[in-house]
Amino acid sequence: MPLLSNLTTALVALIHVYITILEMFLWTTPRGRKTFGLAADFAHKTQALAANQGLYNGFLAAGLVWGLLHPVAEFAMQIRLFFLGCVVVAGVFGAATANRRILFVQAVPALGAIAAVLFA
Repeated sequence: MPLLSNLTTALVALIHVYITILEMFLWTTPRGRKTFGLAADFAHKTQALAANQGLYNGFLAAGLVWGLLHPVAEFAMQIRLFFLGCVVVAGVFGAATANRRILFVQAVPALGAIAAVLFA
């Protein structure tokens, strides 16, 4: 079960690295605009806000990687549960305020990872 715990946590971290790249660097590109359903003019006007949002997603990914790499197992578990919980909260809030799809992209994988960490 520790392998599943590590894999699911790593998956959530990778999702957030990808979101970070989309929001910080690809927001105004065709790929970024298609992903978020944005018109070109709106994407350009909101680029700074998206970069800020992307930075926070990067912090979530960094916290999850920290939890994966920490050498003290008990503390690593606490780190992972904290950051996975933050992802769930962010996903639920995003789904409620921006786009329902965020629930399935962020919150559901994080909930699966939390279950895997708790049962590892």
